Amino acid sequence: MNWLLDLTADEWNAVRLSIKVATVAMLFSLPPGILIALVLARGKFWGKTLLNGLVHLPLILPPVVTGYLLLLTFGRRGPAGAFLAEHFGIVFSFRWTGAALACGIMGFPLMVRAIRLSIEAVDRRIEAAAGTLGANPLLVFATITLPLILPGLIAGAILSFAKAMGEFGATITFVSNIPNETQTLPSAIYTFTQVPGGDEGALRLTLISIVISMAALVASEVLARRVGRRIDIE
Repeated sequence: MNWLLDLTADEWNAVRLSIKVATVAMLFSLPPGILIALVLARGKFWGKTLLNGLVHLPLILPPVVTGYLLLLTFGRRGPAGAFLAEHFGIVFSFRWTGAALACGIMGFPLMVRAIRLSIEAVDRRIEAAAGTLGANPLLVFATITLPLILPGLIAGAILSFAKAMGEFGATITFVSNIPNETQTLPSAIYTFTQVPGGDEGALRLTLISIVISMAALVASEVLARRVGRRIDIE
């Protein structure tokens, strides 16, 4: 068991960076995820099917394609990347922030899907009743809808986190595999498989990756159930 925890400095950095990237990706995806889920669940407009397709496109496209599109858009010579770097000093390509962006995009469909299903399950009559009492739509959403969709929101957020922990194709295409900067767990595992004698390191990181992802999924299930019970009691 000791060999499992006997990680090198580079391996610990890969673990810490993966958790950091996945957490940032999840947190920054949450506000737009709620907004898009609400629009897809409640909106009636031309192009809704197209928007739904665009949101879920990262699940269908090969991750390498998503990473390449990010490189073309947010790379130093890309339109968005050049603008952000010149005016705000924000650089995504070959930085850990770019890994967070790629992971956030790859996990976004899972988050939106979970939140959307929760919104669609809310009884609209409860919201209508609050509206008749004088509450504006924003207040209704904050005090009625949001608490009711909390289990789905938690599930979506942690699914996004778990997806980000395992993302490889998009990140390595967009930000490469730079130790201590963009080398996340999947990239580090890939590196170990390419060098002689790297099997032990690859196995260590693989097991750690499984433990973290499973812990996230179990936490999602437990939290969603607890919040669901609390809502039922209230």
